[in-house]
Amino acid sequence: MNRRTVFLTTLAVTTALTLTACGSDEPDTSAKGGDKATEATTPSSSASTSASDGRPKIELPADVKLTFEGGETGDPVKDAILADNAERMRAVDAAITGTDPKGEALAFYNTGKALKAAQDWVAQFEGAGATMTGETRYYDREVSLKDEDSATLTFCADESKGFSKDKKTGEIHKTPVTENSYVLYNTRLDKSSDGVWRTSQIISTRGAEQCQP
Repeated sequence: MNRRTVFLTTLAVTTALTLTACGSDEPDTSAKGGDKATEATTPSSSASTSASDGRPKIELPADVKLTFEGGETGDPVKDAILADNAERMRAVDAAITGTDPKGEALAFYNTGKALKAAQDWVAQFEGAGATMTGETRYYDREVSLKDEDSATLTFCADESKGFSKDKKTGEIHKTPVTENSYVLYNTRLDKSSDGVWRTSQIISTRGAEQCQP
């Protein structure tokens, strides 16, 4: 779960710490002033979410916990965006931990460059023979609507209590908490014809000042 650990202790790679969509495909971050979400925890912090309306059921191992703050803004559109983003993050971790080995939820909640980035991220864990354990908290989640079918969402991740784990030995690779334990995500979501807000572009910045405790 602590994404930095895969690179620093398992892969020893320091050149690719983020999932990035580059160039003209980066999210338009010019829209500012989206309402800040309230400090509530969404149901998506549980170990599993049930399938509904054709959505895939997402399950996570008992030792993996995701907490999403600010799930209810009072705006049903923004709430739907926040909910689908939470499922997107859960889908990535389900693919990494092996509870969604085919990546069905991953493909459901991602599209375009975001899907490719997510698949590459999962592949790096697989290549390292690693999975994840622990807790990640997502906070300061702010939605800005671009139009009725697209939006930007920024949020922070606290990975200080999450770590990578060797699949074969079960050894947990713990690392000290540093500024790099906190990550800023800048994403774009597009509403599909079936009403799902799919992440299409994603940029992350590890050690971002605005996410520090």
